[in-house]
Amino acid sequence: MTLLITIFAAVVATLVWYTKPALRDLKVGVLCWMFWGASLMWMIDAVFEFSELGADYFAPAGADMINDGFLGFAVVALALVIWTVIVLVSDPRGTVKAAITKR
Repeated sequence: MTLLITIFAAVVATLVWYTKPALRDLKVGVLCWMFWGASLMWMIDAVFEFSELGADYFAPAGADMINDGFLGFAVVALALVIWTVIVLVSDPRGTVKAAITKR
């Protein structure tokens, strides 16, 4: 579940980065790297877990799937929070600076 969620997030972020060049100054590439890195991590985890469990890997319990789903969404949410902080700190369009100096 975690692998599927992070791969889906990585594909969506990559499509946004590729199809919307105007958004590249918002550091969408950083978001892509975080999601693809998480996907690679979960892929390696899946390979090692499959080597331990064998065919049982493909028949997880319902509770395990729910826990993995929550973990996958938590990873995506954490990456989005980190990306938001990066965008706010770098302030590529000057929005934060304009809001602070407006007062």
